[in-house]
Amino acid sequence: MAAKLTRLHSLRERLGATFSSHPNELIALFSRYVHQGKGMLQRHQLLAEFDALMDGDKEKYAPFEDILRAAQEAIVLPPWVALAIRPRPGVWDYIRVNVSELAVEELTVSEYLAFKEQLVDEHASSNFVLELDFEPFNASFPRPSMSKSIGNGVQFLNRHLSSKLFQDKESLYPLLNFLKAHNHKGTTMMLNDRIQSLRGLQSALRKAEEYLISIPEDTPCSEFNHRFQELGLEKGWGDTAKRVHDTIHLLLDLLEAPDPANLEKFLGTIPMMFNVVILSPHGYFAQSNVLGYPDTGGQVVYILDQVRALENEMLLRIKQQGLDITPKILIVTRLLPDAVGTTCGQRLEKVIGTEHTDILRVPFRTEKGILRKWISRFDVWPFLETYTEDVANELMREMQTKPDLIIGNYSDGNLVATLLAHKLGVTQCTIAHALEKTKYPNSDIYLDKFDSQYHFSCQFTADLIAMNHTDFIITSTFQEIAGSKDSVGQYESHIAFTLPGLYRVVHGIDVFDPKFNIVSPGADMSVYFPYTETDKRLTAFHPEIEELIYSDVENSEHKFVLKDKNKPIIFSMARLDRVKNMTGLVEMYGKNAHLKDLANLVIVAGDHGKESKDREEQAEFKRMYSLIEEYKLKGHIRWISAQMNRVRNGELYRYICDTKGAFVQVYNAMPYCTIHILKRKTALRLYWTELLFQLFLACILRSIWPDCH
Repeated sequence: MAAKLTRLHSLRERLGATFSSHPNELIALFSRYVHQGKGMLQRHQLLAEFDALMDGDKEKYAPFEDILRAAQEAIVLPPWVALAIRPRPGVWDYIRVNVSELAVEELTVSEYLAFKEQLVDEHASSNFVLELDFEPFNASFPRPSMSKSIGNGVQFLNRHLSSKLFQDKESLYPLLNFLKAHNHKGTTMMLNDRIQSLRGLQSALRKAEEYLISIPEDTPCSEFNHRFQELGLEKGWGDTAKRVHDTIHLLLDLLEAPDPANLEKFLGTIPMMFNVVILSPHGYFAQSNVLGYPDTGGQVVYILDQVRALENEMLLRIKQQGLDITPKILIVTRLLPDAVGTTCGQRLEKVIGTEHTDILRVPFRTEKGILRKWISRFDVWPFLETYTEDVANELMREMQTKPDLIIGNYSDGNLVATLLAHKLGVTQCTIAHALEKTKYPNSDIYLDKFDSQYHFSCQFTADLIAMNHTDFIITSTFQEIAGSKDSVGQYESHIAFTLPGLYRVVHGIDVFDPKFNIVSPGADMSVYFPYTETDKRLTAFHPEIEELIYSDVENSEHKFVLKDKNKPIIFSMARLDRVKNMTGLVEMYGKNAHLKDLANLVIVAGDHGKESKDREEQAEFKRMYSLIEEYKLKGHIRWISAQMNRVRNGELYRYICDTKGAFVQVYNAMPYCTIHILKRKTALRLYWTELLFQLFLACILRSIWPDCH
């Protein structure tokens, strides 16, 4: 007999059925939640109460256990308990249980957030609350539905758009019009006005193909450019007869029998990216003597590595396209006139290892003049609108044209990138690196506790604006977008949240949006290679490294002396702030007497040589000294100031390996950072640049066929 299809029951119905089947047990469980009083319970707290109460026979409660394990939080306002249920990444439901009446009801996002707001304001049920819903702006654009497709936007777009484009010949006219209009600084590329129809394009391509077959493959394009102009073909098809023939053959195939693979290949041959702007305003951005300073770490390394790879890729493509165009990449950051000992006060600085890439520094300013000193990344918001206008003027001065692509980094850079992209009408890419909302748990609902120090009301608003305005988002991992089965992703946490007294976000972002694309940036393998590659080892650094770790001297570069120098080393290196959690590592080590007997602890963080101006770093310094004193760690710990030499730091990691030591990472809420890739044996920078071009082309595809939904 064929299986009978049945209706999928709602969450409320499933929970109601469980209450009907096991009323006493579930009343006891929810009563335990209610007895904890008004507040918020996290997933592990919900499960701990369930495990304690249902330890005897869990099988009969399996349906309810599945619901509870999918719950990310519970809001308790006796006699009500509201649950935020996440059955899979990116998908949320909300229910509320009245323990006194055994009533179960489903809640809308807005109702759940209004209920949650009562944690901080009992009178928060007012109807006059600003609600933000970004879904209508994107509702018509296609997106995948399966969680496994999250972060593979460019592949999805190519498949979907290609399947829609070629239902008839007329659908190819937008591509023809794009190729005719395409130019660089007024110079026509690809097609000129001699071609007016698809039939005319096919005829010109066939004539060009016949000619190319008759000449040597290595014939430079300069020898037949004039002949091709008479056919209607301009520069940009390739640098040699063979490459031009391959490109023309691709387009002919598309016109005859279109398919997604050929569409992607052909679009990849079109010359489109020549000028790129990368924004990273906060911190100390320079090529040396800054790593480890407040707000200055992996993001600087990441950008410098990527621009070198990106410039090489741009030069290669321009050559292969047969063009004589000089590309330009500008890293835009903040000018810091008082940053002594660095180049942060220098307006323009050439990036080492490049020909056409510079760091352009633009100061923050007010009506009183230029802001000369460093300020925390949490305090930059009042300056960014004026900064954007100044940056726009400086870009035109340096590039003499609009950029083709603007890439933002972190919240401040992404907001400036959004404002610039909107002002200039160019393609925007967003790279968050780290969204603060998940790094500081409950910083949304308890905004009043955080906002005076961190200004999260500004930052979360900037993040929402940027992630919704941008054309595409690059992330390093799936976890950054949508977390895991049991944890919420950084972007996913912006789907729905509330800032009490300001606004509610009922739909902030859709993690299924094809603008999300995952690609790890890779490491510079000339610096971070395995310690086993002895022929490449930089042993000249070993005396300096030994002095750093084992010297009996305490000074501004290293504090505390190791008593037993024969023990293996537990090693960690990061900025000294709350999220990097170096003090958490020291506390864990201090509490474990056996671990202290087995190994020494060596940490690299902060700067003993000068007083920090960063509030978090100041607090972490005090806590670090307090922990060392509390757990009597003198003789067991070596605390080294931040090290600025990247190349020596690479050898430092390898030196720790030589001692049979271990590198430890104790970051709070960091799904990805530069250090995660140091163990890899291959660099991924070339893949990063290739994907960047693909994403840029996907945006062009959307602009060619904007109505292909």
